[in-house]
Amino acid sequence: MLSWGFGVGWCLLWGQPEARLAWFQEAKFGMFIHWGVYLVLGRWEWVMHNERVPIPTYEQLVPQFNPKEYRPKEWAQLAKEAGMRYIAVTTKHHDGFCMFDSALTDYDCMSTPARRDFIGELVEACRAEGLKVMFYYSLLDWHHPHYVPRPKWVEDPPGHQRDFSRYLDYMFGQIRELCTKYRPDGIWFDGGWEHPAAEWRAEELIRMIRELLPNAIVNNRAGLPGDFDTPEQHIPAAPMGRRAPRRLWETCMTINNHWGYHATDHNHKSVRQLVHNLVDIVSKGGNDLLNVGPKPDGTIQEEHGVRLRQMGAWLRVHGEAIYGAEPNPFLRLPPPLGGCTVKGNRLFLHFFDWPTEPVRLDGLQNRVRAAYLLRDGTPVEVRQEEDHLLLLPTPLLPDPYDTVVVLEVEGTPQVETFLRPRPDGSLDLHARFAEVHGETARYESGGGKDNIGFWTNEKDWVSWDFALEKGGTYEVLLTYACEPGSEGSEFEVVVGQQRLTGTIEATKSWTDFRSISLGRLSLEPGRYTLSVRPLRKPRLAVMNLQRILLKPAP
Repeated sequence: MLSWGFGVGWCLLWGQPEARLAWFQEAKFGMFIHWGVYLVLGRWEWVMHNERVPIPTYEQLVPQFNPKEYRPKEWAQLAKEAGMRYIAVTTKHHDGFCMFDSALTDYDCMSTPARRDFIGELVEACRAEGLKVMFYYSLLDWHHPHYVPRPKWVEDPPGHQRDFSRYLDYMFGQIRELCTKYRPDGIWFDGGWEHPAAEWRAEELIRMIRELLPNAIVNNRAGLPGDFDTPEQHIPAAPMGRRAPRRLWETCMTINNHWGYHATDHNHKSVRQLVHNLVDIVSKGGNDLLNVGPKPDGTIQEEHGVRLRQMGAWLRVHGEAIYGAEPNPFLRLPPPLGGCTVKGNRLFLHFFDWPTEPVRLDGLQNRVRAAYLLRDGTPVEVRQEEDHLLLLPTPLLPDPYDTVVVLEVEGTPQVETFLRPRPDGSLDLHARFAEVHGETARYESGGGKDNIGFWTNEKDWVSWDFALEKGGTYEVLLTYACEPGSEGSEFEVVVGQQRLTGTIEATKSWTDFRSISLGRLSLEPGRYTLSVRPLRKPRLAVMNLQRILLKPAP
């Protein structure tokens, strides 16, 4: 649960996003780079916080940070060889050290033995390789003497009074520096959780970026929605918005378990897992921002480089199914399908394992003109029935990561998206299949969440389309969570002319889900839309809604 707390004029900051977001929607795959003086310790980027390192002690890392093997051209070439289309790099992490040449502080790269503008050199290398560049910038700062709140382990000099406005002036000045000196394609904020948007002066900050870089994109971590969402270390269980205009998003994820270099972390994801993650993300309408943590000498870990090059080899054959692709139009995909992407009149079916039995695909309304492997054009046999498609696999040597079958259809792919009952006759209207209508409510997953959340606007509502071949009477069960203090919302469930109502009671937390019975509905065979609409929201939010279950009544 989260409330944005933005002003009524915030939407004016975003203007017409289509043009500036076009490259981002096309790119699909980017490299995240976390590096800074914390590399010297080899214990990831939060070491200052986790080990409560005093500022004077932490500052001693600066003269030790001398990445003599830093060759930004090689970094950019690796990203390109991996099939990545952009790089996002840390310019300042939470420790406050600046990896760019800043006129506003000496706590920057020019104070290291290298005396190199690490960011400036990387931007130049990226431009030479045709890569877009985004700048990660931490809003919070454990080092700055006027950042508020003061980190608990930091001791100020006697009589020192922190003035947050002075820190904000510094922060604004640095963002202005980054925009004017390097002209990035996007700003990737982080660390905004310690203050609401108003205290960050977020609207003013975004307005400044818009004035300096009209085409730059901005993420959602400064307290405002931004141009795109940023789920971290997980892939949403369902597309984040099914109908246009869809909300853009980007999953950021590590190759091992840490963002910054960690000398003892050898838990690297396999190439197969990394390819599957990329396909899963793109199939759900997102971008994959995959992180590398360079070593203290400035080189990329060999284990990461090998994996990225193998991903690039797969993309050189199968990139047509990734770059610029639209998300999966099917509500459900049968195993062993791991994803589906769309481009024009072609559907790309991603088989994570090659089937040994026919695979049934329900819902496709178009006639299939051709079916073949993307890698070499080998025909694949299909049999099209009235309401489904059967793919009849033939023996072949599958791709070790993802075998892609192309379906060419007549016209733009049309897929029926009506949910249908399970074999036991019950109908599970889960949050991941819901259409969300409104400004703030959205599907969220991870951290115990698998529900419609952010439901802070009582004008927002959700709906499901479903079809029944047999009529009957159904008990309606609603599964929800509501933190104490937010209870009391009243809502209605509507199907055609039938209406049920309920009132939300508190559960233990936003992730403590409870099921309640709302009553019964009598439905004839046919197609329906079920909607859940708030009637009254007296407190923070309506609820976290996980599912509506229609259970055949005895």
